[in-house]
Amino acid sequence: MKTVLTITAILESGTGLVLIAVPSLLTQILFDVILETPAALAVVRIAGAALVSLGLACWLARNQIQSIAAKGLVIAMFLYNTVIAFVLAYSAISSGLSGFGLWPAVLIHLSFGIWCVMSLLNKSVQKK
Repeated sequence: MKTVLTITAILESGTGLVLIAVPSLLTQILFDVILETPAALAVVRIAGAALVSLGLACWLARNQIQSIAAKGLVIAMFLYNTVIAFVLAYSAISSGLSGFGLWPAVLIHLSFGIWCVMSLLNKSVQKK
């Protein structure tokens, strides 16, 4: 679990910082859309702050893999990654939104979701 939490911390914090600093960059990569309205920019920056918070939580929990909180965090990251993969895929299929980074992002999030499950299963097997 330490590796999944460490890599998740780095990637999610980095993504969050990009969303806060240059929100249209990621939306252009994922959806080929540039955000223009102040409300859209604010919502994306709020999402960025949430990702930085998730990243920080993963970073702080990475050395506490025996704790119930770390296990809960990995379960939460499984849910997050799975939902994000489906939301991105749905956006492409239903709305036709598709930048060059959209399908790689779907695959990355699905992979991280699977990695979270494997990490939890591996931890459960080690306890027995």
